[in-house]
Amino acid sequence: MTPLTVDDFDFFLPPELIAQHPAPERRGSRLLHVAGSRLADRRFADLPELLRAGDLLVVNDTRVIKARFYGVKETGGAIEVMLERIVDARHAIGQIRASKAPKSGSRLRLADAFNVRVSGRSGADGDLFALELDDDGDFWQLAERHGQLPLPPYIDHPAEAADEARYQTVYAREPGAVAAPTAGLHFDAAMLDRLRAEGVATACVTLHVGAGTYRPLRVERLADHRMHSERYAIPTAAAAAVNTTRAAGGRVVAVGTTSLRALESAADAAGAVRPGQGETDLFITPGYRFRVVDRLITNFHLPKSTLLMLVSAFAGVAAIRAAYAHAIAERYRFFSYGDAMLLEPAP
Repeated sequence: MTPLTVDDFDFFLPPELIAQHPAPERRGSRLLHVAGSRLADRRFADLPELLRAGDLLVVNDTRVIKARFYGVKETGGAIEVMLERIVDARHAIGQIRASKAPKSGSRLRLADAFNVRVSGRSGADGDLFALELDDDGDFWQLAERHGQLPLPPYIDHPAEAADEARYQTVYAREPGAVAAPTAGLHFDAAMLDRLRAEGVATACVTLHVGAGTYRPLRVERLADHRMHSERYAIPTAAAAAVNTTRAAGGRVVAVGTTSLRALESAADAAGAVRPGQGETDLFITPGYRFRVVDRLITNFHLPKSTLLMLVSAFAGVAAIRAAYAHAIAERYRFFSYGDAMLLEPAP
């Protein structure tokens, strides 16, 4: 079999199909049900009809922090800092956009409010910067007070008041992400209540989405790519719910690729999920054997992205190609504020 390359996951998307704003109501999006070669156009509000009692929804309860800052270097040059993660109250790791990369030891003033010092390079490719507060304060509090909500680069407007609510899931509670787990944006409290009333349980895991989710792959062969690392946590109750559901013959339905990656990272060879915390750099590509997740709810992903490779691994390369071609022809809305898919696993 010829090894897959990044170009195998390319497609043309008309720019007008990139959703710039969410649907008026969370559950007002469309839903494409993909089961092998069978495609069905639905509404997200129809989801309860596609699940059954005994199923378990696993959601990612991470909360997006205000991770984007504009500022200046000591030389006066303009910079943009996007936090990848806050390590602790005094330290963070981030991307820096500037005409010239700042040197280790240099001082940056952010949001005309506080100073940080660059203490070195970080990240698998050395493309991140380690930052240390050079003033009194706490990174978490300073980000909330002076940062901006980090909307994705393909959304062409700055964060507005409406985004403060709509770029968070209704169950977001653990701060730490710099991008939303977007499959969860379609759920509202009423739908979650209806699903519970119909016997569909819910469990929460946490995976803090990093800015690396938007980074293009810089390799040709998938086998040469090094995935960015992200923090995850599986509570004891969530692990027990997953394992009990599987033992009873129920289906584990991951809400989003982040929930799926957290579960698969925490599973043993037999598919039992272990509670605990860790870092995952799991890169899922076609040929991966899924051990835990039976169905996947997800949005439409960028061309050549690791997330498109993941959904192709789950539903099948041919099925995803057909689904995306159908979605484009039917004018579905793409990416973070766009429509959703319910994927059945490849046979």
